[in-house]
Amino acid sequence: MTQPGYDTKQERIAVAGAPDLTIRSLLDRQQFFDPSGDAERRGISSATWPLFGLLWPSGAHLAARMAKRPVRAGERILEVGCGLALASLVGHRRGADVTASDCHPMAAAFLRNNLRLNGLAPMPFRYGEWAPPAAGGARGRTLGGRTVTGRFDLVIGSDLLYERDEQATLAGFIGRHTKPVAEVWIVDPDRGNRPAFNRQMAALGFGLREERLDAPAAAGLPAYKGRILVYRRGVTA
Repeated sequence: MTQPGYDTKQERIAVAGAPDLTIRSLLDRQQFFDPSGDAERRGISSATWPLFGLLWPSGAHLAARMAKRPVRAGERILEVGCGLALASLVGHRRGADVTASDCHPMAAAFLRNNLRLNGLAPMPFRYGEWAPPAAGGARGRTLGGRTVTGRFDLVIGSDLLYERDEQATLAGFIGRHTKPVAEVWIVDPDRGNRPAFNRQMAALGFGLREERLDAPAAAGLPAYKGRILVYRRGVTA
């Protein structure tokens, strides 16, 4: 399917523990469309531009975990770096209060379209500027106040530790948007930046439990090696 400036495809995506979802994604990693320079202003290069619009194995594991989580009244959930927001869509369809967030200028449009394709009601989307307000404030103002605000009971994300983050921008963002009693799930395909992130989260008072998610190749899917990092603060059970 051709859109102005880029090509897409539409597929039925199986999620373990949940009904299939119809997802429109970018055709491949060769797509690029930034006529107004929005992505460039947010630090997104032409090489990284298409990454938001592809389905990734870590995102599928996160979606499967969301399919198992009981829906809890009053619980607010935030997905960070959502991309195509597969995990958010699973939680939203089950009745959870989920907000999806990403810094990519096209993420909101893809989310709206995938909600429509699956007959789902609208769900909240916010632009996720990880930098603290003093550094990211100017960009936030250009988004008309549509950035992430408030605090959440559960923050989730997949494959977020792909760059060194010496300034702890991701951990700081999570710290600003989690309640004193909170849980954080990060599905990580064994990135080398995990130990540093663990230390940053510990400094915010989060304890850590890890669970391996290794899976052999099956049904045309490649083998997966990774883990889910479960950080808890003030959670007793």
